[in-house]
Amino acid sequence: MLTALEQGVKGGVWFSLIDKVYAARTMAAAWRHVRIRAGAAGVDRQTVEQFATQAEQHLQHVARALRTDTYTPQPVRRCWIEKAGNVEKRPLGIPTVKDRVVQTALRLVLEPIFEREFHPRSFGFRPGRGCKTALRQVQRLLEAGATWVVDADIQKYFDTIPHHALMTEVKRRVADGRVLKLLEAYLTQGVLEELEQWTPAAGTPQGAVISPLLANVYLHPVDEALAAAGYEMVRYADDLVILCRSEAEAQAALSLLDALLRSRGLQLHPDKTRVVDAIQPGGFDFLGYHFEQGRRRPRKQSLRKLKDALRHATPRTSGVSLAVTIERLNATLRGWFAYYQHSQRSTFAPLDGWLRMRLRSLLRKRSGRRGRGRGWDHRRWPNVYFREQGLFSLVEAHARACQSL
Repeated sequence: MLTALEQGVKGGVWFSLIDKVYAARTMAAAWRHVRIRAGAAGVDRQTVEQFATQAEQHLQHVARALRTDTYTPQPVRRCWIEKAGNVEKRPLGIPTVKDRVVQTALRLVLEPIFEREFHPRSFGFRPGRGCKTALRQVQRLLEAGATWVVDADIQKYFDTIPHHALMTEVKRRVADGRVLKLLEAYLTQGVLEELEQWTPAAGTPQGAVISPLLANVYLHPVDEALAAAGYEMVRYADDLVILCRSEAEAQAALSLLDALLRSRGLQLHPDKTRVVDAIQPGGFDFLGYHFEQGRRRPRKQSLRKLKDALRHATPRTSGVSLAVTIERLNATLRGWFAYYQHSQRSTFAPLDGWLRMRLRSLLRKRSGRRGRGRGWDHRRWPNVYFREQGLFSLVEAHARACQSL
């Protein structure tokens, strides 16, 4: 089965797939994915842990319902999450555990079919690709002289994908009516927020396992058209940049992108889409990094989010021991550095100094003094003191990373 999915079939269209979705092997693999990712309960309030207590019976029941065409997705539970550096919130749909298993099984079957044709400059939610590979491609193009950048933002992309047009794209490769019916059921499944329920007329639910794959399917023709026109695009889901060698080329690329999206019922955000010269002051943000004048550093929102997390771990009134505090800080710092280690060297020393100041303030409070750590506190608790306590240093980590290159 997997070999056939990877190699394709004659004519490129699959007529029999539903049996591969409910196959015991696929369902078991889907459950493993869902269990690892965990997550909150859906509208039925069943948690992953509760599902796990009778996983085999649940999987058999779901497989039987899929085989007999009696499976019906439940509504998703709507919640809202903060958007970094933005007063707006992002809607998130939480499917039930059972629906997450079925969607994952669908993705495991459909993904190899579409992966064979996806463009190499599409990096989001694809096997063997990710933010770091996308960022490396952006850096390579900038260093090659493509410094005029179309910094594009597709307005509410996941919420506005037209269902009919999306299914038309899916049908280019999938002709199994039962699979298509199941996909349409997920696109139109109810949304429950508090006591109100409604059916979406467009979009794919953010939070649904199948949504990233469908989003890539719908933008694939745009990727192909931009590449055919000779433009260097780097896309991660709905976040994309086009890197050009002149302002005229960038403006032409923006015009083409705008036309392509409009033809698909989408539109660029008028306030967040622009053409910039990356070697001039200002620059652009992409996947958490800010690129400007040949330098790369965390964007302001990313730094603010890190500092908020470190503040939360270092209140002056904390009763937690310094050793435990440092252990918690190190977990945050190591995770952050793993992603942002390729930033400009000057990024790290101010953060190290700021965090030591907060720790000195905490120690100052415990010794009966008021105010922030300053003056003689630097002698009382010098930098080497925190190194001896095991505090992770971004500066030292960056130096080690550079030595290993």
